[in-house]
Amino acid sequence: MTGPVPRGGPWPAVVTAALTATAAVMPGFAVGAFAPSMQDTLHTTRTTLGLAMSAFYAASALGSPAAKRLAARLPVPAVLPAAAIVAALAMLALSRAGHVAVLFPVLVVAGFANGLVQPAAGRLIAARAPARRRSLAAGTVGAALGAGTLVPGLLVALVVHPYGWRAAMTIAGLLALVPAALAPLTRTPPAGRRRVTYAPQPMPRAVRRTLVLWAAAAALSATGNNAVASYFVQLGAHSGVPDALTGDLLAMSALIAIAVRLAAGALADRAPRGDRAVIAAMMLSGAAGLALIAAGSPVTFLAGAVLAFSAGWGWTGLLLSAALRLLPDRAENAGHTVQVGVYTGATIAPFTFGALSASFGFAAAALLAAVAALAAASLMATTTNLPQPGASLSCGESSLCGSP
Repeated sequence: MTGPVPRGGPWPAVVTAALTATAAVMPGFAVGAFAPSMQDTLHTTRTTLGLAMSAFYAASALGSPAAKRLAARLPVPAVLPAAAIVAALAMLALSRAGHVAVLFPVLVVAGFANGLVQPAAGRLIAARAPARRRSLAAGTVGAALGAGTLVPGLLVALVVHPYGWRAAMTIAGLLALVPAALAPLTRTPPAGRRRVTYAPQPMPRAVRRTLVLWAAAAALSATGNNAVASYFVQLGAHSGVPDALTGDLLAMSALIAIAVRLAAGALADRAPRGDRAVIAAMMLSGAAGLALIAAGSPVTFLAGAVLAFSAGWGWTGLLLSAALRLLPDRAENAGHTVQVGVYTGATIAPFTFGALSASFGFAAAALLAAVAALAAASLMATTTNLPQPGASLSCGESSLCGSP
């Protein structure tokens, strides 16, 4: 569905894309948040649930090339609701699971559907958001990672203890259907010719190198932060914080993360050339937060959680906007770069953190997560002297320029 574009400016479409991204990523975060209760019901271990969560993120990362091509060829208002509906059906299926083996195929399907969102959102932002507001638009979509932990956190606090994790998972599945109803808001302008007569020009080597470094930094930072997000309730219990209070803290931290992403996006629109340094600083702050969590006391857990969620996860929207500036005519590639990095790290995190915490304890595992985030900040800092955003590439493979 292209044109006519709904009235009211780009923001209803951008918010709908953000809500869809929230719904699509929720299955992975929900399993992590409900893991303590699910362990007992499904008679499984922390490591096995971590492997199931890794399957979700692995499907997003490994399926990303195919998802990018699919999202480039289908209309945005078809791709986004499809991702939300698959996530909803997945969580409804998880709510009825009687054995841990059921989690793996369900989460793999949901993970692939999650991989459709960022390329489609990149197209939407490039087509609908004005250039002077693209960082804010990208930050709004990036806030979905924060919102993806917000809903499970609220459900832990309000539903899991009185009614059980199955009821909470059912509610999460029903909530994921909401953005599907808003799909008409995401129409994009007519693309004009759908075929081109010239072959795509190769991406400059320096630009490709920059994208590889960004993806690697995103993977390292996401490894640390996703581990904490996935095992937040267990880490809170290890630090002496009651589960209900940890759920409230998870929701509060997610709200802070959303606010930071929006603020960072708005500020980056005013000084776009400084976004790489800001991303590196955020990753470094996230490493500090993870180190505080590793200390294992209620006070350091509180401070570390807020810092890790706000700064440690606050860079995702900025990285998307930086990639859109670097690849102004290849919007799917920009979203793909961010997605591959984030979900590669997210794939490694749950299983690795679960195995390390089971073998060496939560403190050691959290400290290793901090080391990964520190390495990410160092790697991102090395890209400040590489090609700056605004490089002008040919239309290449971008659907916005008329390729199929």
